[in-house]
Amino acid sequence: MTHDTRVNHTQAPDLSGKALVSYGLFGLPLAMVAMPVYVQAPALYAGSFGLSLTLVGTILLVARLLDAFSDPLLGYWMDRSSATRGYAGFVLMSLPLLVTGYLALFHPPATIANDIARLSAWFAGSLGLVYLGFSLATIAHNSWGASLTQLRGERARLTAFREGFGLVGVMIAAAVPTLAGMNALSMTFVIALSITAWALIRYAPRMHTSSTVNENWRALIVPLQSTKFRWLLGVFAISGIAAAIPATLFLFFATDRLLLAQYAGVFLVIYFAAAALALPLWAMLSKRIGEARAWLVSMLLSVIVFVWAWQLAAGALYSFAVICIFSGAALGADLALPPALLAGVINSAGHSGQREGAYFGLWNWMTKMNLALAAGIALPLLDYLGYTPGRATEPGLTALGITYALLPCALKLTAAALLWRAPLREV
Repeated sequence: MTHDTRVNHTQAPDLSGKALVSYGLFGLPLAMVAMPVYVQAPALYAGSFGLSLTLVGTILLVARLLDAFSDPLLGYWMDRSSATRGYAGFVLMSLPLLVTGYLALFHPPATIANDIARLSAWFAGSLGLVYLGFSLATIAHNSWGASLTQLRGERARLTAFREGFGLVGVMIAAAVPTLAGMNALSMTFVIALSITAWALIRYAPRMHTSSTVNENWRALIVPLQSTKFRWLLGVFAISGIAAAIPATLFLFFATDRLLLAQYAGVFLVIYFAAAALALPLWAMLSKRIGEARAWLVSMLLSVIVFVWAWQLAAGALYSFAVICIFSGAALGADLALPPALLAGVINSAGHSGQREGAYFGLWNWMTKMNLALAAGIALPLLDYLGYTPGRATEPGLTALGITYALLPCALKLTAAALLWRAPLREV
């Protein structure tokens, strides 16, 4: 088994271009899991398979809650055993779970297509499997990166590489189903996961440790003793819910409100391409003014741009494309800067090389709570207000527009106000 490494501040790892690429590449297949699961799966099971929005939203809520509460335990387990097992070992453990869960989720047996009970059980079970694999892989990958450097410029650069490759994965996941179907996407995912996992384990830099963290369960909540972490987690939570609501409702908005379903993949590619292209700019800005201030700028940009989406009429192709470009650029900061700030918070608490798993376990928990709340509240609420996919009335479309655009903007402004007050500018 490959041994993982811990921070040795007297001997920094190689963070050359080759090292950053070999580390960051693994973000590509992870994004190819996340985007279809969070964006396409609700539309697939509610639209194509006929499950009600309330049922789909409830299954997503329960599955994501169970998954979220397992993340701190996974992080604690990694901290206790990473010296002997290594982050690479946890990555290897995640691979069969990811492949099996992904294929099951998007390729259910034809024999259960008309059986609501069996289809619902299959949906829940495959979600649980893919969530477990994704959690193992994500916590290990993020913890691995956070252990490598605590320098402000370097940590933003490292997360930008990881998130940049992740955005490439998202664009692949958005484009391939439109061009070649889900079978082609599944094959692409399995190949990409195999190649990038090999590159990560074979070539990515790592830090060495001679002992593991050996503590009781109270180590799970040690990160919450940090005032800076509590502030950061709160800002991240509200900002994350603001992003998760439009992600959950995007296909419904493009299909029923804009009547541009055939361009949904194009919109996603534009959105994530803009985020990828903006990553170097956010990294440079964060080096000049700090990650917290740069993140605040991106929040204000996203609100200024996205608020106009609520009033778009059917056929607003170019207007929505412009919104996708600028809100996508703001997304680049949302992806790269919060994890970089977290690495700084871990370092300021004196926990670098010791508790990355615990921090990222709670971080992943909050990420999934955001997604759970977005699906578990927004979808049943729209169902209650009279919105039905494919058969929308005027009141239903109005409710969809307000929930898709105005509610996230209000939440984003709340997150920006908290970030302005948070003690994170000198992290």
